[in-house]
Amino acid sequence: MEKIPVAIIGLGRIASLLEDDALREKPCTHAGAVAANPACIIAAGCDTDEDRRRLFAERWGCPVYADADAMLEKHKPGIVHIATHPESHYYYCALAARHGAPVAVCEKPLADTLRSARKIAALHRKGPTRIVTNHERRYSADYIKAKAILDEERLGPLLSVRAVLYMGKTRRLLDVFWHDGTHLADAAMFLTGAVLHHHSRRGARLNSRTGTAWLEGYLERDAERISFLMEVGAERDHLVFELEFSCARGRLRIGNGIFEVWESAESPYAEGFRSLRKTGDVFEGKTGYFANMIEDAVTCYRDPTRQPRSGAVDGLRVIEYLNSVKRWRRG
Repeated sequence: MEKIPVAIIGLGRIASLLEDDALREKPCTHAGAVAANPACIIAAGCDTDEDRRRLFAERWGCPVYADADAMLEKHKPGIVHIATHPESHYYYCALAARHGAPVAVCEKPLADTLRSARKIAALHRKGPTRIVTNHERRYSADYIKAKAILDEERLGPLLSVRAVLYMGKTRRLLDVFWHDGTHLADAAMFLTGAVLHHHSRRGARLNSRTGTAWLEGYLERDAERISFLMEVGAERDHLVFELEFSCARGRLRIGNGIFEVWESAESPYAEGFRSLRKTGDVFEGKTGYFANMIEDAVTCYRDPTRQPRSGAVDGLRVIEYLNSVKRWRRG
């Protein structure tokens, strides 16, 4: 079978350079995942930076361009990867659609504004280009396993969700929230099958580089509302990205390097009480987060009726949540 030509716009860290990180699971970039997929071939790359074009061409052995329009016109890729800054995502999604690309894979966050995110979602709905948002936890095997545990209510009904996000000692909280909170918010919605809403904020201001902000809200599905709390903090010398799901008969924690399942059992500490005991549920091995995302894009390319596991509408829901937090004012 003829390989699907793939073009990549934006040739920076997430597009290619992170493959040099010795500790990350591979593939961990768009180019790395495309190169590892037997159904695909990297047809071309595009970046306005000459050094990045040179490095990309040397590594992947493909032509590179400074102009995306010219690249798409010449190579007519079946899948276009957009790994640029969020403010340009709508422009390149629209460009891919104009050139008739069946699938566009867009980095998160889907856009820098709610208006642009809505326009990208409209492109997806109108078709024929289907837009995959790279919310990688939706494709990660450990998160898929966690979702099955929650969906089956092995620990009883879900009662509340707590999220923690520390991503640098001096980064502005708003930047951490917008860039990394994107993944955290989407993972919460994916794992619960609910839509996340903001209610109130306390603690540090989001434009601060110190302190901790507490974002209170709820996850809504059908007529049910599940309490949600996100902690976004600075001044820590370590990274934390995790979600904790509190259920009637136990607790599930998942995050970077974390997969824990706790269940209720007769307490060894006090008569007549129950405590939580860690189960033998673990996750080991590769998560396949980037490889599975590319496979989803390939399946969408081959099946025009398929909707991606992480589509533009999912990306829009995250931007709606992020925007509501950013715009919130104390009443």
